[in-house]
Amino acid sequence: MKIALLDHDTASRAAHEHLARQAGFHCTAFGSGRELMRSLHRDAHDLLLIDWDLPGLSGPSLLEGIRNQVGPVTPLLLLARPLADAEIATALRAGADCVLAKPCAPDLLVAQLHAMGRRSANGDGIAVEQYGSFRFELATRTLLVDGSAPHLTPKEYTLALLLFRHLNRAVSRSYILETIWGIDPGLTTRTLDIHISKIRGKLNLKPDHGYRLQPVYGFGYRLEECAA
Repeated sequence: MKIALLDHDTASRAAHEHLARQAGFHCTAFGSGRELMRSLHRDAHDLLLIDWDLPGLSGPSLLEGIRNQVGPVTPLLLLARPLADAEIATALRAGADCVLAKPCAPDLLVAQLHAMGRRSANGDGIAVEQYGSFRFELATRTLLVDGSAPHLTPKEYTLALLLFRHLNRAVSRSYILETIWGIDPGLTTRTLDIHISKIRGKLNLKPDHGYRLQPVYGFGYRLEECAA
């Protein structure tokens, strides 16, 4: 599971990155909001661990920008100095899923990351995700398209859901392979390309049906919503 960590303090960033890696997460650390936003535009992450107190950038503005980029699905854990209740409410409204006060006990932080990761993997308690005519019923792992259920293998369903969750953003081959197959992203394989081809055909992901699934040269794939 991939974590994006944002913390402007070098020592704190290094400590949290080390802690996340020890706990079994793939952690990528960023020292500025601009660096993080560039990464979110290029690639996908399963969890976001964000420091609230960044110089020159208000917390709410950062969280709103992140949510505009990644949507509501990706869990976001906020680390902050002790906040008043009104400030915590502001952070939650701006896009945080959980707020922990700094300094945070390492065991508590790791436990919270694992808990949020489990909720993310299980659809965060949401029974249905709807994208236009595509309805993902998470409890039964069923996809309905205009009320009909195309035959998808479990891997094809998971891949389709991942692409729709990152609609209009490029998703790297390494992220897809790690997330769905759990394999070394450097492994040479056509498995992903074959699955992409199959769901493109089964779900009719073509511009005249509202979506375009296309390769991003040297990087991965992007599912785009097209104008009617």
